[in-house]
Amino acid sequence: MGRKRYISLILVLGTLTALGPFSIDMYLPGFPAIAKDLDTDVAGVALSLSSFFIGLAAGQLLYGPLLDKFGRRKPLLFGLSFYIIASIGCAMATSLNALIILRIIQALGSCAAAVASMAMVRDLFPVKDNAKVFALLMLVVGASPMVAPAIGGYVTAGPGWQWVFVILACMAVVIMLGVVFVLPNSYKPDPNLSLKPKPIITGFMNVLKVPQFYTYTLTGAFAFSGLFAYVAGSPLVFMEVFGVNDKVYGWIFAGLSVGFIGSSQVNTLLLRRFTSEQIVKVSLPAQAIVGILFLTGSVLGVLGFWGTIVMIFLFLSCLGMTNPNAAALTLAPFSKNAGTASSLFGALQLGIGALISTSVSLFDSLSAVPLAAVMCITAVIAYLVFLISTRINRGKFTGVTGDSVVAGH
Repeated sequence: MGRKRYISLILVLGTLTALGPFSIDMYLPGFPAIAKDLDTDVAGVALSLSSFFIGLAAGQLLYGPLLDKFGRRKPLLFGLSFYIIASIGCAMATSLNALIILRIIQALGSCAAAVASMAMVRDLFPVKDNAKVFALLMLVVGASPMVAPAIGGYVTAGPGWQWVFVILACMAVVIMLGVVFVLPNSYKPDPNLSLKPKPIITGFMNVLKVPQFYTYTLTGAFAFSGLFAYVAGSPLVFMEVFGVNDKVYGWIFAGLSVGFIGSSQVNTLLLRRFTSEQIVKVSLPAQAIVGILFLTGSVLGVLGFWGTIVMIFLFLSCLGMTNPNAAALTLAPFSKNAGTASSLFGALQLGIGALISTSVSLFDSLSAVPLAAVMCITAVIAYLVFLISTRINRGKFTGVTGDSVVAGH
């Protein structure tokens, strides 16, 4: 594969992966303005974020079998079209309930991009290079938390939060053009694959039975849910507790994302000398330790504004190491059913993330303690799942270079 072709594939796959994060990050600074216009509070608006996560999780299970039966392109273009329509609907929402429902529909569209991009990494690149490719995708995805909140802050302060969703719709149109003109249909459709409930469920169960899959899926899901908690809780912590305005919050969010994105690129360099398994063994306990320190400091009231920023930065830095390696290790055993495996991985990750983000909204406390507590608990659970499962299933993993497993339907 030529370098130019390689870069163009990474860019399009990266923008597909980034569509969901942009849909989340760009409207965060508008929470207070949305709450005012829709006659609710910031915690109420946060439910529209949780509903988006729920829509993403549900949609993952829908698109996996479709991507394996019809190939990658047709379901992907259908999902992007769905996303565009829902985004315009969000811009026209006049009540919180309408926004919550439309965000679920928008998520159902955007998750086609997320599932397809993961499956196509498995299709287009050697399995031993998957962790590096996922880290490169993180670099493109990194534009979201670095750019989206800042744009969202200025758009909200200018023409209004509704225009955030108009911009998202326009982005989806551009991404759709990239899919049509750059991405190959990387997977031959399987006409024999049934879309009836029983064989679909059987296919998911066969994937779920693979020890390497459920170990790194659950580990990665709980580790990554700390990011969901941060996204859901940070508007309240920074704009309500520490009193920054929407523009400053956008820049804080962008600055903190440097930890997540930067460490994912350091991970690419580390993969030249270490395996994904070795890196995860270090990044997971480090993330748990940072979570414990964050919670302790928040409870004792010794962190303050800058201490909170430092703790979140370190937490996201650890996660930037864990996430691409967990994703690569999760999908490594699969070839023929990569679509089904990636959709189940995404559904579990997003489902757990949705529950975690909702739990942050349930705390009635004007402090950083709820956010710190949830981030700490998720990191500790991730590490415990990893320790227990790898010990029980010792010798059953293929790493990222072993033979592929075909999970039959």
